[in-house]
Amino acid sequence: LAPPTACPQALHLYREILRTARKFHWCNERGEPWNELLRDSTRREFDQGRHETDPLIIARMLAVGRQCLLDAQYKYDMAGMKIKENIEASRDRTS
Repeated sequence: LAPPTACPQALHLYREILRTARKFHWCNERGEPWNELLRDSTRREFDQGRHETDPLIIARMLAVGRQCLLDAQYKYDMAGMKIKENIEASRDRTS
């Protein structure tokens, strides 16, 4: 079994990833919604690691998962700020 502290951390990370994935409401080049692809990928990865018992591997998986989540959130936020700046710049040009 996994260390007792790993389960709540994994569940928190899983839920946080799903909350973040909901923000990705556009489709990829094949017309597949990104939020569904991210949700399915997250589920597969967590299922693959479900039976891991080595505390070091579990800690590494949680750390990598957290970093990937933070990177995705940062890129999403930066893209949103760039869009906002472009909208404000276009408003200034038309005024």
